[in-house]
Amino acid sequence: MFLNSPVIDSLGIIAGNGVYPLELARNARAAGVVRVHVAAFDNETRPDLAALVDSIAWLRVGQLGKLIAFFKKCGVKEAIMAGQIAPRNLFDLRPDFRTLLLLGRIKERNAESLFGGIADELAKDGITLLPATTFLEQDLASAGHIGGPAVKRRVIEDLEFGYRIAKETSRLDIGQTVVVRNGTVLAVEAFEGTNEAILRGGKLGRGAAVMVKVSKPKQDFRFDVPVIGVQTLETATEAGILAIGVETGKTLLLEGKKVIAEANTRKISIHGIG
Repeated sequence: MFLNSPVIDSLGIIAGNGVYPLELARNARAAGVVRVHVAAFDNETRPDLAALVDSIAWLRVGQLGKLIAFFKKCGVKEAIMAGQIAPRNLFDLRPDFRTLLLLGRIKERNAESLFGGIADELAKDGITLLPATTFLEQDLASAGHIGGPAVKRRVIEDLEFGYRIAKETSRLDIGQTVVVRNGTVLAVEAFEGTNEAILRGGKLGRGAAVMVKVSKPKQDFRFDVPVIGVQTLETATEAGILAIGVETGKTLLLEGKKVIAEANTRKISIHGIG
């Protein structure tokens, strides 16, 4: 189950919102990680994560120096980013001195450059940022039918079309999710996020649209992994989405068994493509 995961004594988790950090902590324990230490963020990280780990430090977004000092004190040599930070908190950034130095060095302040800079800062203090799929490899999307009803040929054609479009929009760093119906693009994810794009597209699709989520051509899986979870299925149900296309081997089905069970219950197809 964890054949590709490293042997780690003390793991650091940089925990964003949602269930992702909790699932990572559980799987890391199952893989034999002895101690888990969490850098958590106010108004983002779920408080119940504290019960699953050895120590937790609550920070504001932008306190990079404090985060690194906490990990060094705990003997962390490997860390994983898990869960998103809401865009509103990124715009409410109150950087400490180390973060200010980082921001002064990067030319484009997009997610990729910011998180890449954070990885570089961690490395300066001997902390390696691992891929965010570490300990969760078993939940990466497989090819073909994954859950829900089997898809018809016309739906597969829409999923394949959506895959091509999403690959292009992600290459342009616009968004990694699209909603389509009968070969027509109804919505493209932008700054508003996946769920809002699904709702916009689903409204136009009137119960006959599909959504597709892909990785970027040069995705850095240390901090940017396409994820489908139970919440995605809840939103898809609200939007009237028929099927969800996910990129094979590169999209994480968070809490995979629950996701498949929900897909079966809600009669939403999940199909691995690419």
